[in-house]
Amino acid sequence: MSDTRTDDSRNDVSRAEAEDAVRVLLRWSGEDPQREGLLDTPKRVVKAYEDWFSGYGLDPEDYLARTFEEVEGYDELIVLRDIQFESHCEHHMAPIIGRAHVGYLPDGKVVGISKLARVVEAYARRFQVQEKLTAQIADCIQRALQPRGVGVVIEAAHECMTTRGVHKRGVSMVTSTMLGGFREDARTRAEFLQFISVGTGR
Repeated sequence: MSDTRTDDSRNDVSRAEAEDAVRVLLRWSGEDPQREGLLDTPKRVVKAYEDWFSGYGLDPEDYLARTFEEVEGYDELIVLRDIQFESHCEHHMAPIIGRAHVGYLPDGKVVGISKLARVVEAYARRFQVQEKLTAQIADCIQRALQPRGVGVVIEAAHECMTTRGVHKRGVSMVTSTMLGGFREDARTRAEFLQFISVGTGR
């Protein structure tokens, strides 16, 4: 499991060192860290980072450890769609805002639906690229539940593209990972995509 320490340091970097790093960036940008409006900014940024990147202290598979087998033989698609998330691009540290759709074909056991959302959150609260995030979620569900198939689709907007560089707003990126029955059976894949209505403008 990842480091879950709650003391004043993360990975041998103290809170004071992290706050100093924020002050350096403020000075580099042309600001005065001692200006009244910025005095508490380093503390606020470090606290925000603790929230935004709390996924490093979580093991997503832990959320899927408790399963239920009293499902009366149910073996059809289970889909949780529109799981909203916020992440950060590992290239520019800019926000990635999107939603994930997760589906699986159970093989005798299911998991509480809130746990699927928690898996998405745990991976999203790390520095990411969308392709890796999509694969990590699918692989985690496959390892923990051993279902007959897993499908994950993510739609997201990347602020590194909308607020810098080409400055193109209204653009979203779609990625998918299909495992097992979702990859091998076109009908299962089509049913999943119909359930989540990707690209229909709903």
